Amino acid sequence: MYWGLEVVIVPVSDLDTAKAFYADQVGFAVDHDTDVGGGNRIVQLTPPGSGCSIVIGRGVVPDMTPGSLKGLQLVVPDVRAAHDELVSRGVEASEVQFAGPEGFRPARADDDLHNTGFVFFADPDGNSWAVQQINGR
Repeated sequence: MYWGLEVVIVPVSDLDTAKAFYADQVGFAVDHDTDVGGGNRIVQLTPPGSGCSIVIGRGVVPDMTPGSLKGLQLVVPDVRAAHDELVSRGVEASEVQFAGPEGFRPARADDDLHNTGFVFFADPDGNSWAVQQINGR
């Protein structure tokens, strides 16, 4: 049986600031920006190539404090290229990290980063993201 995760709700305090961050800086596509009445608005954004989107909005996130979502994870084939793209778009991202038996350390040029290479960043509210390199499944 197929069980697809399609949407993750991300709690934010300022919808327009968050939309600009995810679309203009991180590079997510804006699927729709919909006024659903009553002062409520839903914005759905999708990372390039992903089957799962995020939703930010007003009136859609009950009982979630802005910035409280931690550990969201994106997967890329080249974490160094992803890091460079994020930084070039103005995202405050960590240096590329290598996850090994002793924990995380800065990646070296000769590290094989398949499954072990990461970059970390947060949105303006503090919702945190990891970007992991996976070259193939």
